[in-house]
Amino acid sequence: VCSSDLKRGNLVARLRGTGKRKPILLVAHIDVVEAKREDWTTDPFKLVEKDGYFYGRGTSDDKFMATAWVVNMMRWKKEGYKPDRDLILVLETDEELGDRNGLGITWLIKNHRDLIDAEYAINEGGGVSVKEGRPFANGVQTAEKVAQSFWLETRNAGGHSSQPRKDNAIYELVDGLARLERFEFPVELNDTTRAYFEKIATVETGQLAADMKSLVSPKPDPAAIARLSEKPPYNAQIRTTCVTTRLEGGHADNALPQLARAMVNCRILPGQTAAEIQKTIELVLADPKIAITVVPRDSGSEPSVINQELGGAIEKLTAKFWPGVSAMPTMTPGATDGRFLRAAGIPTFGHSGLAADIFDVRAHGKDERVSIKAMFEGEQYLYELVKALSGG
Repeated sequence: VCSSDLKRGNLVARLRGTGKRKPILLVAHIDVVEAKREDWTTDPFKLVEKDGYFYGRGTSDDKFMATAWVVNMMRWKKEGYKPDRDLILVLETDEELGDRNGLGITWLIKNHRDLIDAEYAINEGGGVSVKEGRPFANGVQTAEKVAQSFWLETRNAGGHSSQPRKDNAIYELVDGLARLERFEFPVELNDTTRAYFEKIATVETGQLAADMKSLVSPKPDPAAIARLSEKPPYNAQIRTTCVTTRLEGGHADNALPQLARAMVNCRILPGQTAAEIQKTIELVLADPKIAITVVPRDSGSEPSVINQELGGAIEKLTAKFWPGVSAMPTMTPGATDGRFLRAAGIPTFGHSGLAADIFDVRAHGKDERVSIKAMFEGEQYLYELVKALSGG
């Protein structure tokens, strides 16, 4: 059963089961973030097979997941598979915009909740972590940060560049941004991140393992915190982060700037609010001439709890596909449409089975790619996982 005319390219397909259990929702978004040809080695909007990888914008975020679900739905249908529950595929749009226009997953929730109602959803957000060519963790995303952006602006009357003034809008803004760059939000662990570091500390070795054990101890060593903070994947797990992503200023080569502004993108830990983070930014900037404007955004969601059936199936298949690797809960430092599903009462788990190097994250960046081996391996993993969860 397929409905493709829902809104702006959203698609919902259903493989009918016996109805003994509530459905599982299989989710992926089919929009991608912008890419510029001049920034890439290859054309970002042409799929290129090279050196054991598929290159192209969206290959990892989130075309792999969409492809895997479509291929597996075709396989199950061709096999005549009759699961104990309906399997509902949702390919939705505007995830990269945070669905701010209400045309993607939020539109489906509002207008067609009956088509997507499920016991839980499997979505992007957690994959197989690889380091130095070795898989070491299979992540199950149960929580995610809240993305919140702020515009920082400085203004003045400007003037002729031949007569510089002390209150230069660009300098004032840059000075404030430098203070923000040096600031670190305090470390704060939640149930998901604490469990993650407790578990990953048992598979890591040496100083890194010791630092992770210190992190989850009653009195963490500041030096251990500092070392973990130097590694972006771990720093993003232990604190709220804010980073400047865009910069604009001035209007002519020979005129003093009347306006300078910067976009600061924050990823806020669950339980913290945008208002609290804005207040902290104001204190760090320490300059009343820098105005802060909140970019409208949705709120976050409470973490999902892994049930025994899902957790057991993941553990069993992880041992089969990646011997010696542990499955562990993770928090996505970015945001997914899973937050909308959680808020609508559908527990959602980010779990792709896609293996990738944690220190070579190219989603949203130059030369995004996915390992060909990892792609087909991840597809087969999801095929077997859903069947394990659906019986029949």
